[in-house]
Amino acid sequence: MARRIDTQAGEPALPSREQIVAFIGEATDKVGKREIAQAFGIRGADKIGLKRILREIEEDGDIARGRGGLSKAGRLPPVVLADIRARDRDGDFLAFPAEWDAGCGKPPTIVLSQPRGGRKPRGATPGIGDRALLRVEPDGADGRYTGRVVKVIGRNKAEVIGVFRAGAEGGRIVPVEKRSQGREILIPPGEEGEAREGDLVSVTLERETRFGLPRGRVRERLGSLGSEKAVSLIALHLHHIPHVFSAATLAEADAAAPVALKGREDWRERPLLTIDPPDAKDHDDAVMAQADDDPANPGGFVVTVAIADVAAYVRPGSGLDREALERGNSVYFPDRVVPMLPERISNDLCSLRAGEDRPALAVRMVIQADGTKRKHTFHRVMMRSCAKLSYAQAQAAIDGHGDAATAPLLERALRPLWAAYAALRQARDRRGPLALDLPERKVLLTEDGAVDRVIVPDRLDAHRLIEEFMIQANVAAAETLEAARQALIYRVHDEPAIEKMRALGEVLASIGMKLPKEGSLRPALFNRILAAVAGTEHALFINEVVLRSQAQAVYASENLGHFGLNLRRYAHFTSPIRRYADLIVHRALIAAGRLGADGLPPDVAAGDLARTAEQISAAERRAMAAERETIDRLIAHHLADRVGATFSGQIAGVTRAGLFIKLSQTGADGFVPISTLGSDYFRHEEGRHALVGARTGETFRLGDTVEVKLVEAAPVAGALRFELLSEGRTRAGTKSAGGKERGERPFKAAPSGRPPGIHNAGTRHRGSRR
Repeated sequence: MARRIDTQAGEPALPSREQIVAFIGEATDKVGKREIAQAFGIRGADKIGLKRILREIEEDGDIARGRGGLSKAGRLPPVVLADIRARDRDGDFLAFPAEWDAGCGKPPTIVLSQPRGGRKPRGATPGIGDRALLRVEPDGADGRYTGRVVKVIGRNKAEVIGVFRAGAEGGRIVPVEKRSQGREILIPPGEEGEAREGDLVSVTLERETRFGLPRGRVRERLGSLGSEKAVSLIALHLHHIPHVFSAATLAEADAAAPVALKGREDWRERPLLTIDPPDAKDHDDAVMAQADDDPANPGGFVVTVAIADVAAYVRPGSGLDREALERGNSVYFPDRVVPMLPERISNDLCSLRAGEDRPALAVRMVIQADGTKRKHTFHRVMMRSCAKLSYAQAQAAIDGHGDAATAPLLERALRPLWAAYAALRQARDRRGPLALDLPERKVLLTEDGAVDRVIVPDRLDAHRLIEEFMIQANVAAAETLEAARQALIYRVHDEPAIEKMRALGEVLASIGMKLPKEGSLRPALFNRILAAVAGTEHALFINEVVLRSQAQAVYASENLGHFGLNLRRYAHFTSPIRRYADLIVHRALIAAGRLGADGLPPDVAAGDLARTAEQISAAERRAMAAERETIDRLIAHHLADRVGATFSGQIAGVTRAGLFIKLSQTGADGFVPISTLGSDYFRHEEGRHALVGARTGETFRLGDTVEVKLVEAAPVAGALRFELLSEGRTRAGTKSAGGKERGERPFKAAPSGRPPGIHNAGTRHRGSRR
């Protein structure tokens, strides 16, 4: 509360301007006219004089008025509404006042203090992009403040990213978010900042009025949309993804020297090789396999997975480490990669280049002929990759179409790899992980950054081999750290929620199938469903619905198991160049195995790892959204000149507002408003995932194949609007894929006894979405 000030006998009834300004500056709580009157003992008609003095002081710029009350000009009030925009090098959030007088210079920075020792903050957890009510205190003479979150208000709706359109007076902003489409923002004259026609800008909204367009001012020019990388630029700024390394971090990376052999096992003569996409710039994993010569393991193999030793270069608490944690992971767009680490580290010192010495952390796994693992050990080594192959190149060699590069490797390296994979595949089939069969589309660009075409790359055994080797290495890492009682970050995937299982049962009932009732949930249950629809018109639709029924995989300091892979313990170990979680696991293994002084510090608390896991999980979700939205925008650009063309697609979502359509060829998503479906009144039947005509019974259901016409494309937002050309299903005469009337039908296993297909978890990420 504001302190009371007693006036002396004979003093004027009203305080001086200097006294008022000093009182406001020293206040530790909200200050307004009422608090000043109480403090100086002002009563009755004298309050009118106080109001006049306050107005004069404010007009002269000595004090400022905001939602937190009065404050000394250039300073913040004790309680302030602020927007959280970034993190500092220590991982603390940085916030800036939502309202600030530009005449007072740059707005001050508020560093948010976070609960320590594993304690969770009360209420909602703040994040970048949130608006929050803060209690602040000055922190030194540099104009910075420390702040504590009183309440999270929500996402910052007062800051908008959009494209500037210049006008005769001022201009307008076209927001880039889909939900803001059709609602432009007026920029008055003088508030354009440095924005020019077509620029991507950040806009601060003023208070909206009931009439007319909302008004705002340009806060920052983010870049020109005339560049070839403009589309991903939108996603970077919209999701607050750090994409420019600080000069200090780059200098630290450039100063790094190659690691020496001392203290490492010399594995440079072993036939380790890398298998990656043909356009890969960094190579962080190498593999090899050989027959086990132990008589106690007939037909067995020794499988080795060597991973770039990033921990040797990125030390805890360093600038490189702080920026890697802030990014959380690399982000992959069709036109660029935003790396977690500078290129000096990711593409040079830690890239397992063929013929060059590189430090690695390797796991050596002994497996039986049936794929069962007998034992494993971890080693810190110096290796030298004997070859760099692409997936297609390695597969061609195995299929009898080798080239000059693979010919000398066929018997020595490639055939042993495939033989070991055949054994591991048996164990995988017995384990029965979730076997979703969904196409993974890839957008190919022209040299100028435009969409050339969208393809579905072939899924080869070479992809599956590397994926299975990486999964086994990840399991070995988690097992080793648990056995050593070493803290770590797990990759966890919880089982589906009951509500989602009920929704899945309703969808299955709509196509005449029953959800099997079993005691406990297992991936095998879903695999039986997928096997039953394999080869039918419902296959893609049901794969999508099963995917939606699953929980989201996240990072956690406590082990919940991995439902989708049907594994009791799992940790990401195989991509420390592009995932911070893997770097933590590497450091934990170094500490547990006493493999060097650069392991996980012994004073790292469980609460610290829990916060790190939460932070990098959020960074992963942020990256996934940015990647998805960028592809939507690229395809919308690609289709913008095809308005009026017809396309085939599938109903991918049903809501009260209309239908979401996924195009078959490109995978692009668009919307059909319910008001355009025809003369009937359509109601949303949530349980059936359908829109049903009240009069005719005409039904449009999730998963139906349809023809649509493109009527509008908004490239900046990545939004497409369609008109539905197909008729819906009728009440009578609906047939199943086999031509019989729809009804309850039993499940049948696939002829081979195996679920059809294996979901492409992303060879680029080595299963990062797992």
